[in-house]
Amino acid sequence: MAVNKAENPETARLSRDFGWLAALGVILVLAGLVGLIYTGVATLTSMILFGWLLLIGGVVGLLHAVQARGSNFFWLGVVVAALNIAAGVVVIVRPEAAAAALTMFAALLFLTGGVFRLAGSLVVRGPQFGWTLVQGAFGLLLGILVLASWPSSSKYVIGCFFSLALLFDGLGLMATGFGGRKIVGMVTEQHEAATKPTHLE
Repeated sequence: MAVNKAENPETARLSRDFGWLAALGVILVLAGLVGLIYTGVATLTSMILFGWLLLIGGVVGLLHAVQARGSNFFWLGVVVAALNIAAGVVVIVRPEAAAAALTMFAALLFLTGGVFRLAGSLVVRGPQFGWTLVQGAFGLLLGILVLASWPSSSKYVIGCFFSLALLFDGLGLMATGFGGRKIVGMVTEQHEAATKPTHLE
């Protein structure tokens, strides 16, 4: 029985960690659902977060470049850091314009990706022909729809993608957390059953 008592704190900690993971997943799912309802707010929020990430990354890169002065990559690091800082400032100051530009870029990616998938599936006709054809048609249609309503589509497209990413990430964390707690419980029960003393008459 002493073995079980020694293992209880470890299994309890593991179960608690999986519980926190599941709780984080619930928060992300709720945030994703709210973002899908208020896509305009989600778009502005995601762009401001993106701008701050660029700004912080640029400052960190600039500090690293200054620490590595005298090396061959000093000026390259300074230029890249300066571009990140400038882009971050622009995105933070003008999130609507940045969202419009990013939406246009995403639509062009969907269009080109859809065209290449369609052409590749028709030329190669491999075992995944049908699935590749559907993916290409979906990407092409999505790109056309986004471009047809641009720039008004920039008010919700980025926010919708951002919210969907939060939603699916949250669902994944929830599945991992609840599944992990269940596995810990099953392993604990099996261990206790295996170590329980048997009384032979």
